[in-house]
Amino acid sequence: MSLSIAFLLAMTFLISVGGLALLVWALANDQFGMGQQAAETIFAPGEVGEVEDPATPSAARAVMQNARKAAHQASDSEELFERTIADRSSRTPVLFWLSSSMIWLLLGSVFGVIASIKLHLPDWLVQEAVLTFGRIRPAHLNVVAYGWASMAGVGVGLWLIPRLFKTALVGGHYAIAGGLIWNAGLIYGTAAILAGLSDGLEWLEFPWQTDIALVIGGALAAVPLILTLIKKRVGHLYVSAWYLIAALVWFPMLFVTANIPNLFVGVDQAMLNWWFGHNVLGLWMTPLGLAAAYYFIPKIIGKPIRSYGLSLIGFWALALFYSQVGLHHLIGGPVPTWAVTISIVHSVMMVIPVIAVAVNHHMTMLGSFRLMLYSPTLRFVVLGAMMYTFASVQGSMEALRSVNTITHFTHYTVAHAHMGLYGFLSFVLFGSVYFILPRLLDWEWPHAWAISLHFWLVFVGWGIYFWPLTLGGWLQGLAMLDPARSFMESVTLTVPYLQARSVGGSLMTLGHLVFAAHFLMMVTRKGPRREGAPQLPDGRWTAKGVAS
Repeated sequence: MSLSIAFLLAMTFLISVGGLALLVWALANDQFGMGQQAAETIFAPGEVGEVEDPATPSAARAVMQNARKAAHQASDSEELFERTIADRSSRTPVLFWLSSSMIWLLLGSVFGVIASIKLHLPDWLVQEAVLTFGRIRPAHLNVVAYGWASMAGVGVGLWLIPRLFKTALVGGHYAIAGGLIWNAGLIYGTAAILAGLSDGLEWLEFPWQTDIALVIGGALAAVPLILTLIKKRVGHLYVSAWYLIAALVWFPMLFVTANIPNLFVGVDQAMLNWWFGHNVLGLWMTPLGLAAAYYFIPKIIGKPIRSYGLSLIGFWALALFYSQVGLHHLIGGPVPTWAVTISIVHSVMMVIPVIAVAVNHHMTMLGSFRLMLYSPTLRFVVLGAMMYTFASVQGSMEALRSVNTITHFTHYTVAHAHMGLYGFLSFVLFGSVYFILPRLLDWEWPHAWAISLHFWLVFVGWGIYFWPLTLGGWLQGLAMLDPARSFMESVTLTVPYLQARSVGGSLMTLGHLVFAAHFLMMVTRKGPRREGAPQLPDGRWTAKGVAS
């Protein structure tokens, strides 16, 4: 056994120990004893059966409630008022992290479109080194991963924390300081990549100075979670809280380990690289997305998740199986076969948490899919949850040697990565932002048409991006395996699919511009004033408390 394999197994063991510690704490505090009743902890007494989406105009909310066809009692006014106070306690840090993520989303989108066009027009924008593919593409990856996805995910998490713990956010200033440091690190790291100062490892291109900034900024952003957890006013932690706490535990372990300078070289370095590259998706970004989905889906439709016990199985199965899946990226490489086989087995076993999550999300929606016609938040989040299921099953299949032989080194893998990071996580984050901002600002989104335009631009754009690239990548893999065909033929056949990718990416970028412009109008209260953002659909709340 090489030192690198022993090291990675040791780190995986530590991750598992962290999960085991959470499990022991949960058992000691009777976190599994409430059964299905625990699924109602995100609702106030009497609130089950009541739809909620502040991004939906009041007339559409009334139609949603009628379509829900569920009776509900008068909600507990005191708890609803306390929820309003809790929402406002997170206003400044949440707005800071979300606003920052908007800027990085736009910048990353521009980088992505430029990189995409260069794949079928390689002589475009080559006069300056800063605009070459080798710099633009890693800048795109890191900006969308650590700028957009991570900052938006943290922003959503900061808003969820006081709702899940039913108390005001404690230590919000730590999160603001962390966001400033995180942004500073991203600015320096992006500039360094564009200047050619990259570490040269996918997902790890940022220089060490940025790595330190992200560690410090992330640690500060996690302080409010810990402080608010200590002050929590709930006896049971809802499953979304488990995912947020786990992300807090796993990300620093992964990021610090993978960025230790000169720890390994050569093949050992490649193993560490893909151990991190896959785990940062599954143990950092996936928990952030699932935490949001598990909260917003039942909250919007006023219906507890189908099986709370199954949600916990999904969480612990993710903790058990995911940390070893990354090495399937090195199938066929100079890596011990048994190590790759372990990774393949874990990848296939990931079907267990995926099925648990899928059954919960989709069966909870059973009978309520029609509400997606009225609720923009639900539209984004439910489609994101569906894409999580698809991406995860696709990933398990892609790990099989028979499939990987075809898809390895092709655009199929790129399409799959965007299914997860964009189709799943970004769609969930889009929907989350639409729900959260009216609660923070006591103001409705100015233009309902802009929300619909954003949805259709990114949904259609993503479809044009994903499906042709998936097909083109599969055909590319078959061509590379055919000894009768030249390598250049496998390259040229992908051109029309790459052109479709650029069209889809451009539509997605246009959708992001609409989203960011609408976000700016919302924050600055520009545009037509609608009816405000009542804390309940029937307007029983005013900005100062309970309406008389």
